[in-house]
Amino acid sequence: MERPVDWEHPADSRQGEDYVALLAILRQYLPAPQYTLSSALPAGEWALQHINLAHASHYLDMVNLMAYDYSGPWTSKCGHQAQLFTPQIPHSPEAAISCHSAVSYMLRQGVPSNKIVMGVPAYGRSFTGTQGVGHSFSGQAGEEGTFEYRDLPRPGATEHIDERVGGAYCIGGDGGFVTYDTPQTVRMKADYVRHNSLGGLFYWTGTGDASSLTQKDRSLVYNGFLGLFPQ
Repeated sequence: MERPVDWEHPADSRQGEDYVALLAILRQYLPAPQYTLSSALPAGEWALQHINLAHASHYLDMVNLMAYDYSGPWTSKCGHQAQLFTPQIPHSPEAAISCHSAVSYMLRQGVPSNKIVMGVPAYGRSFTGTQGVGHSFSGQAGEEGTFEYRDLPRPGATEHIDERVGGAYCIGGDGGFVTYDTPQTVRMKADYVRHNSLGGLFYWTGTGDASSLTQKDRSLVYNGFLGLFPQ
């Protein structure tokens, strides 16, 4: 049985200590291997810095790294929401966050690589009234600024891949600039997971994905599987 812990997020060192203490108690009453204990953690060092990650990972079987939402309506400029790598010249502190930066930080803090599971968003974040990455925006489209991945790219929009950072987006149509993952970027992430001996990939949420039965070429989960287990 799996028991997940989602505390978003310890805001200071005291809460960080309480978080680790909670994990210790849960592990005591939910012993391995009968129970699998996991925890979802954000990718930004601004949040992770309050947690003794080495101590936390001692009690956890998996650390589910929420490797998305780097950019959104809370940032001042438009950016990739789940980029694999940090751009050479980030346009803001938030734009410096990437899957690689978060994984590297966790490894430096003593988290075993095989316990890190990288999250993939099955949705896109919309920015309207913008010229793209690094530019200001005026609003968002979709449901609370998001579109399910299965509904992307938007009608009339063109899809693009930025292979330098491992991010994708579509621009045009009713969504403006929408940042999301595609089969190509997910395969890049799966390759990164394999080469860095990470624990795997997870998706938030699977219901937003294209059908792995009728749209295999577009399914994030299916292409992630192929990337993790190449033929």
